[in-house]
Amino acid sequence: MATMKQVAERAGVSISTVSHVINNTRVVSDDVRQRVLGIIDEMRYIPSAVARSLKNDKTKTIGVLVPNSSNPYFAELIRWIEEAAFQTGYSIILCNAHGGDHKQTTYLRLLMEKRIDGLVLVASGADDEQDLLVHNPAVPIVQIERALPGLLADLILAGEEEGAYQATRHLIELGHRAIACVSGPAALPRTRERVGGFMRAMAQAGLEAPPARLIQDAFTSAGGYAAFTRLLAQPHPPTAVFVTSDLMALGGLCAASGAGVRVPHQLSVVGYDDIDGADYASPPLTTVAPPKREMARLAIEQLIWRIKGGQGPLRSTALESRLVVRASATPLPPLH
Repeated sequence: MATMKQVAERAGVSISTVSHVINNTRVVSDDVRQRVLGIIDEMRYIPSAVARSLKNDKTKTIGVLVPNSSNPYFAELIRWIEEAAFQTGYSIILCNAHGGDHKQTTYLRLLMEKRIDGLVLVASGADDEQDLLVHNPAVPIVQIERALPGLLADLILAGEEEGAYQATRHLIELGHRAIACVSGPAALPRTRERVGGFMRAMAQAGLEAPPARLIQDAFTSAGGYAAFTRLLAQPHPPTAVFVTSDLMALGGLCAASGAGVRVPHQLSVVGYDDIDGADYASPPLTTVAPPKREMARLAIEQLIWRIKGGQGPLRSTALESRLVVRASATPLPPLH
């Protein structure tokens, strides 16, 4: 691999001149600049980002830590984060914290060692998953969806409790009264918020939500399949289900089909996340759509402002999720 010294020797200039051409740190004559750039291209010289970061104290790199990059919701969020960062001249280092707080801690330390300029954090796990590193951050941090207790960082929220409330109200307004909720593990904050919105809507409508209709399983399609299987085997199954994850809802649609239950004619289903493919489910899935692209844009915008020295109180920005009505939920049939 070519070095800066070799480029300088081939171009007949000093090493500092090559550095100034690369970094635009001093005026260099056009003929010298073109000669240096030509040699760089000829020798396929790639400047060392590490060396430049040691000199400038910036790497133009943002760390991104998510709970599970294989989940379509987080994959889509990552896509928009990467696009927003790229448009402002930054690249990202992605870490997947799937596996618990120890892995999250390990990756956070790794990201700091990589000299990232800032961090976008989508925290995973339960509230008691603390980490000394993020409680003493060496770089600016913007959190998405959830505030990690004790961490001083800007926050972008997506109104998860309100989104779940809207989804449940939609089913109630369609005439359903026997409504169940299928959710992920109770220890997860996103489960508590979304189930909280479901419970609030049911209470306001004067409807009961008995424990038998609150089914929990993994935030996966397999978890949704298992939850729906148990739910539909009950003596008096519901006429509608709010599912706190589209992945679970897709598994639930499969379980309903296998049980001979027609959606939406016999069972209405509303999901959450509006993942790619939700509109290609059979039937197309009515779901809550968090503003993923806007969350990513605001997170990168706020983070870069902090990286460039922006001061002031920590910001907490709340965005609204919206209900996307498709074909998986319809009015309660008269025979019910």
